[in-house]
Amino acid sequence: MSRYQRIVLKLSGEVLAGGAKFGIDPERVRSLAEEVAEVAKMGVQIGLVVGGGNFFRGAEAAAMDMDRVAADHMGMLATVINALALQDALEKAGAPTRVMTAIQMHQVAEPYIRRRAIRHLEKGRIVIFAAGTSNPYFSTDTAATLRALEIHADVIAKGTRVEGVYDKDPLRHSDAVLYNEVTYNEVLAKALRVLDASAVAMCRDNQLPVRVFNLNVFGNIMRMSMGEPIGTLIH
Repeated sequence: MSRYQRIVLKLSGEVLAGGAKFGIDPERVRSLAEEVAEVAKMGVQIGLVVGGGNFFRGAEAAAMDMDRVAADHMGMLATVINALALQDALEKAGAPTRVMTAIQMHQVAEPYIRRRAIRHLEKGRIVIFAAGTSNPYFSTDTAATLRALEIHADVIAKGTRVEGVYDKDPLRHSDAVLYNEVTYNEVLAKALRVLDASAVAMCRDNQLPVRVFNLNVFGNIMRMSMGEPIGTLIH
């Protein structure tokens, strides 16, 4: 019996690029999809939210004098490209999948409708939530939190390149200390930057736990889904 019945797994767009900095690495996407499909076969209901940073980051473009609203909309469309790539790989791995977008594009994906999303999950389909919240100035972290709350997920699982949440960037500081558990308020007060502040505040206000773990270790998605205490628990 799995620890979690329903999870939202948040992935960065960069994860899909593999070793490259741009685009999609088919082999990395295939490996990731096979892991997720294996968890789904264990009966865990999975919602996926993927960023678009491997193609376009709205905040970075806005910093270079592009209109922020236009830049964010471009970033949302980048997440749809990633969602379609994941859908293709998941279905090749034998997992029925639906892409639901917050920006309507009927020829490409279903529009996001909360009750329909829950029904898909109940039928054993993996649901990929794309196009963020459809609103500018909101990150995919916030979108993942919103969707997790709407579908009554047990946890948000955020896959990263490191083991969990540290007191400082472990890629830059060899003496960084890993937290096994940390509170929402500590994350905000110490500006730990594992999630956007708005997403952390939403999780805190609604008592939604967040599990941060290393996505690059094969099998960690299954371990996390089965309730093993890997990475860091924010609660």
